[in-house]
Amino acid sequence: MRPPGRAVQWNELQITERIKADVTAAMKAGDRDRVSALRLVLSELQKDAKEGAGDELAVLRRERKKRREAEEAYRAGGRVEQADAEAYEAATIDAYLPSELTDDELGALVSAAVAETGASSPRDMGRVIKHVMEAAGGRADGKRVSTKVKEALN
Repeated sequence: MRPPGRAVQWNELQITERIKADVTAAMKAGDRDRVSALRLVLSELQKDAKEGAGDELAVLRRERKKRREAEEAYRAGGRVEQADAEAYEAATIDAYLPSELTDDELGALVSAAVAETGASSPRDMGRVIKHVMEAAGGRADGKRVSTKVKEALN
């Protein structure tokens, strides 16, 4: 039973089930790369659920970030095939995440946060970032938020 006042968020509840179904479909289609990527993500989701955290979107964001960082490292090292594999996995994970905020939407959130927190100097950056990240609901990367806030406060 869910706590009172908390709405059921069907997208969050069904991510693991959707990935399981997609693994089966990819296996039937013979798409080994997709099966491999989905199994890695499914494993992380199941591990997180077992630990009791249960925030599937946070797990997906974390895994996507790992893949993007690995892709950059491989490209910097001249290992194009591994970088392409990591990019493919990141793109696969992206399909299960809500879309990112556009620059205009993020700019509006930053402006609103600056106004609400009364921030006027770079020293107030932490409060503004915290406010924007809560308002964005995980739809904006921390690095993008930090950059936008820094621009707004300078």
